[in-house]
Formats: sequence, C-alpha cells, structure tokens
Amino acid sequence: MQTSDMTAKMAEGHGFIAALDQSGGSTPKALAGYGVTEDAWSTEEEMFGLIHEMRARIIRSAAFTGDKVIGAILFERTMDGTVDGVPTPAALIAKGVVPFIKIDKGLEDEANGVQLMKPMPTLDALLTKAKALGVYGTKERSVINSANREGIAAVVAQQFAVGQQVLAHGMMPIIEPEVNIKSATRADCDTILCEEILKQLDALPEGQQVMLKLSLPVIPGTFDALVDHPKVLRVVALSGGYKRPEACAELARNRGIIASFSRALLEDLRAQMSDAEFDAALGEAIDQIHAGSTQKAVPVNA
Repeated sequence: MQTSDMTAKMAEGHGFIAALDQSGGSTPKALAGYGVTEDAWSTEEEMFGLIHEMRARIIRSAAFTGDKVIGAILFERTMDGTVDGVPTPAALIAKGVVPFIKIDKGLEDEANGVQLMKPMPTLDALLTKAKALGVYGTKERSVINSANREGIAAVVAQQFAVGQQVLAHGMMPIIEPEVNIKSATRADCDTILCEEILKQLDALPEGQQVMLKLSLPVIPGTFDALVDHPKVLRVVALSGGYKRPEACAELARNRGIIASFSRALLEDLRAQMSDAEFDAALGEAIDQIHAGSTQKAVPVNA
C-alpha cells in the first residue's frame, strides 16, 4: 500500500484499528491477561520478548486481516521487531493493515484535572525511523479526569502541537485526549473537549487533516461535529475499561466512529490456547468489534 492507499483505507475502510501498543508499566498487566505470569521472565528484555510474541501471534493469525482490521497501533519495540522474519510494519501492510506507532512517553502528574504528555525530545528521530519502515501515522495519549476547561484546553493544545510535528514528517497523527470514564464530570468533559478540539481544527491550515481517538461519550452523538469536520480523516474510540460487549454496544450508538480497542480486543486470548482456539477467539472478538464499528444503532444521517 502506498500512502494514498492508506489514507483512503483510513477514510473509508469498513473496519477498526487494533491497539497493540501496551508498553512499559502496562505490559505485565497485558501479559497477565494473556495467561503469562511474572515468573515467566526475569529481565525486561524477556518480558518485552513475550509481549512481542503475543502480538506476532495476533498478526500472523488467519483471523487478523485487512478486511475487518484496517489499522494497527504498535509500541516502538514491536515496530522494531519482526513477524516470521519480516519487519512488523511490513507484515501488517502485507495483510492490508495500516501501521501506526505510539509515540508518547507517558503522562505528567495531574494538574488542572488533566495529565499532559511528558516531553518527547527524541520524537523527530522516532518519526524518521518509523516513516522509513513504512509506518503511516502516530498515536499520542493524554488523560482528562475532570471538567476543567483550562486543563482540557491545555491537553488539546499540546496534542495539536505534537500533531503538527507529526504532519511535518508526512505522517498522520491520531490525537488521543482520553476522558476517564470514571470521571464524576464525564459528560461535561465530553462537551468541553469537543469545543476545544473544534477550535484547534478550525485553526489547522487548509489541506491538513488529523485523526481523533476519543473515549465513547456519555451522550451518543456528542462528537458528531468532529465526525463531520473536513479536517478530521476519521474518529476512532478507545474501549476505556469497558468489557467488549458494553464497549461495542456504546460504539454502535455513535455514528461515524470506529473502534481502536486494546483490552476489549485481547480479553479472551490466552497463551495456552492451541492455534485453532486462538484464531477462533480472536476471530470472534474481531467480528464483534467490526459490527460495533460498522453496524450502527442510529441512522447514518442522524
């Protein structure tokens, strides 16, 4: 796939994005969910080797194809690795799946009800490397915990500043200001976030587009203006801690938004499964998430 083909697939593809980007502190939890306990490794390198093998098993699975999984977000170490001797981004592209790379380095401590991204002093080098490997875009995550407009505005401004850096490398940024679904002021967070994103979108130079990765809103349709905005290539949703059935049901209530799920995609997979069992479990998860992404419970013109 050429870059233009990847852009078309992201804009129009009938599927979802797999988030295979757990990193650092989230890796042991992801491995535990997969049935691999901490006594299975003694070094960080061994731990990352195990998580890479889990991701490689997903990518090589017959159930994992570009028909329903239109994109995948990778952790840097996964991007740098191989699947059956082929660089991971190339292995994805061969299956018709558009590769993205997680670029943020974690979160700052909370201030003004939000957590900004930590500095990324080596971002330009990472983007150059990723682009050379055929990676199409990036994903960067911040967190919003309460409806503080000053804090939310700062999150969105930082996200779009990083997005400009990504765009300068000829790559597509997925901007992810996650609203904590446990927030007591979640509905207000959604409203303020939408308003602040619209301000930043309107300020983007003509011809530029970004993607958005958002928590599923309390009120379905809250993000319709973002879905319809000409400077947004696609809006995707994170599962945010919902189990897969609930996440898919919430997703189906929001037109134009597709999934970018991690835990909700992987929750039934176990290292101990036979390949047939693994493919069947992954296929069932993919089918459910694909349905939530493409079969909406609201009219498409609602």
